[in-house]
Amino acid sequence: MARTKQTKAKRKKLEEESTTTEEESTTTKPQPQPPKNLFSSLLPPPQIRTIVTQYLQDDIPSHFDVGGHVVGNTIQTAELWMKSPGVLAGIPFFNATFDVCGSCTIAWEDIAIEGQSYPNASGDNKIKLATVTGPVSHLLRGERTALNTLSRCSGVATLSNECVQIAKSNQWKGLVAGTRKTTPGFRLVEKYGLLVGGAATHRLDLSQMVMLKDNHVWACGGSIERAVKKARVVSGFSQKIEVECQSLAEAMIAAEAGADVVMLDNFEPEQLKKDAKVFKEKFPHVTVEASGGITMETMPDYFSEDVDVISQGKLTQGYDCVDFSLKIVH
Repeated sequence: MARTKQTKAKRKKLEEESTTTEEESTTTKPQPQPPKNLFSSLLPPPQIRTIVTQYLQDDIPSHFDVGGHVVGNTIQTAELWMKSPGVLAGIPFFNATFDVCGSCTIAWEDIAIEGQSYPNASGDNKIKLATVTGPVSHLLRGERTALNTLSRCSGVATLSNECVQIAKSNQWKGLVAGTRKTTPGFRLVEKYGLLVGGAATHRLDLSQMVMLKDNHVWACGGSIERAVKKARVVSGFSQKIEVECQSLAEAMIAAEAGADVVMLDNFEPEQLKKDAKVFKEKFPHVTVEASGGITMETMPDYFSEDVDVISQGKLTQGYDCVDFSLKIVH
């Protein structure tokens, strides 16, 4: 009996010590913070540095920066302000711009988180996001390039997020996607904005996925089967093949030839849903994409359990830029 009481007392003491340790750990251990850059690890530093360097060179083509000469190289500070509502995106490009400019440091505010929406930002209600410190000529040299990338990337993310929220509110389980209709030289920034906004990028370039459009098929004599099989010979197992189809019959031929994805292009909503259902009954493993003239306003008309992807060129062609400013503290 005495041994049992001693064992219970020992167990109780250990439990008390364990509870105390857990409480101390809870109070002293720093809580994990949300990442400021949602997908920054996708961007290889050498690649992003090269792209940003090209942007800066485009802005100073003669290699003389007279404005920089006027202000000199005294160390000054500038503040980044958000002045219109939207989703914040493009922090890695903003950082890289001042990294390339040299001798600049950036301190982001705790509220500056990529993917977060700031619906109340306005000219009268500006939100401070970051402070940039460095030689004033460097700050002004990178200002416009940094703001251009940030405002446009945030614009893509904002429009993408609006479409994604519409899909979620309608309980549609598919993917909202962009297209390859991007700005030349600015593709990486716009594709990054799609991701931050919650949308799918679609293929990044001609090499990532084979897409056989109507022009490809016509150039091959009009045979979808021949085009798909020719593509499969060189793409092997590692690349998907998508075929743009104008009818259910074409989609069936594409799938039978081995296509992984069929795009039902420029279909009316009701016809699309009817044909997608028939198609999925025979080819449940093949991805169905709806595209062609779809906008944020008409997108809900295309929602169907038989449609896996809805793509819109407008996400990278028709977005509004988010307004930011970078002002020297004086």
